[in-house]
Amino acid sequence: MAYPSRVKLVDVGPRDGLQNEKEPVPAAVKIALVHRLQDAGLKEIEVTSFVSPKWVPQMADNAEVMAGIQRKPGVRYSVLTPNLKGLEASLASKPDEIVVFGAASEAFSQRNINCSIAESIERFAPVVEAARKHGIYVRGALSTAVGCPYEGEIAPSRVEMVAKLMKQIGVQHLGVADTIGVGTPRKVQAAMEAALKHYALDDISGHFHDTYGQALPNTLACLEMGIWQYDASVAGLGGCPYAKGATGNVATEDVVYMLNGMGIATGIDLDKLIDAGKYISDFLGRKPNSRAATAILNKRNNEACAVPS
Repeated sequence: MAYPSRVKLVDVGPRDGLQNEKEPVPAAVKIALVHRLQDAGLKEIEVTSFVSPKWVPQMADNAEVMAGIQRKPGVRYSVLTPNLKGLEASLASKPDEIVVFGAASEAFSQRNINCSIAESIERFAPVVEAARKHGIYVRGALSTAVGCPYEGEIAPSRVEMVAKLMKQIGVQHLGVADTIGVGTPRKVQAAMEAALKHYALDDISGHFHDTYGQALPNTLACLEMGIWQYDASVAGLGGCPYAKGATGNVATEDVVYMLNGMGIATGIDLDKLIDAGKYISDFLGRKPNSRAATAILNKRNNEACAVPS
């Protein structure tokens, strides 16, 4: 089986991972996390969201965080912009990429952004147009592509419909997301096949949550299809406020460990990545939600204890 020889990972921890934290995370900590991720070799980092602080208080420091980052050549910094107001607010921060998001579930769209799927596309069209006029790359996130907490299982035809609409308004790249982590390999492959009817293989990525422990199997299933771009979150940070019980994104450390073992290049230093995950986890007062990180940190501690004094 011919797997991709390299994989590009987008770390969404600073934005998707931290947005639901109830206690404020200072801008300085977010900036330090971004610096640690880029030092570990991440070339794609989703930094923040330009959304009303009324809805996402954790992202109220968006401009401060973007201004505080010491940008590294070759790294692309992306921000979420849910509407034209958000895009306009982001422009001073000079993002390399903006992200718009739509759902394959009508009920989820209503709960998440208070509008229908069709209305969400209408809302995003001017955002996409304006971003591209400013030379900013546009990525789309297609949530609930496999299952929805309100509608249950989502048919691939719904994924195809939204992918087609995203393509029509000029979205350049589509991330297919199992937002609540209910997907299994064949179901995820079916969702990807539906999206690939409108997007080229190089313009598709996977975004998997690990609620049922299926994120790595789903990633492997997509690798078998030749898909080589994925979102992941350092230390497995994240969840979804509109999907109770959904756990965080697949941990970047776990994906890198698996890819390393498969001989697939990522350009990421696993030890430095684990240090970045430990940094933010220590601040949040909990252990990293990554099995690879837990194992390697335990190994480090055991080796330190074994050294004679």
